[in-house]
Amino acid sequence: MKAATLAELKKELTKKSSREVMELCLRLGRFKKENKELITYLLFEADDELNYINSVKLEIDTQFEEMNRSNLYLAKKSIRKILRNVNKYNRYSGLPQTAVELLIYFCYTLKHSRIPIDKSAALTNLYQNQLKKINGLIETLHEDLQYDFQKQLDELN
Repeated sequence: MKAATLAELKKELTKKSSREVMELCLRLGRFKKENKELITYLLFEADDELNYINSVKLEIDTQFEEMNRSNLYLAKKSIRKILRNVNKYNRYSGLPQTAVELLIYFCYTLKHSRIPIDKSAALTNLYQNQLKKINGLIETLHEDLQYDFQKQLDELN
């Protein structure tokens, strides 16, 4: 089965009643956890972005605390999983400011986690790539925000 384009989906959804759209959304939420998480974000958390950012930061802290640090390989796997979750939450929000704030927090937490990232080329590269990604996102923001986030980024370097 070939998936329809977004334009086709939008056109078809305008033809549906609000009840039918609601039923489609609920059905969509049953099939994949990410769909349900996105619908939850859009309905409950999109209006209060600051609260959303704080809840994601708490989750990052929890994941770092529960991380298996017995060896560098397992720590690296856990760090990648945490980063995947951060990127997923950034996709839900879609706001570059949220993405910058969460990625800076991830890098800060990683740097202060007492994990020897300099002993692993993969972790060093992961950290450096996130800093590059943050730099690129900062350039898209308003000048005032650029200044604030640039100060935070300079502390990480």
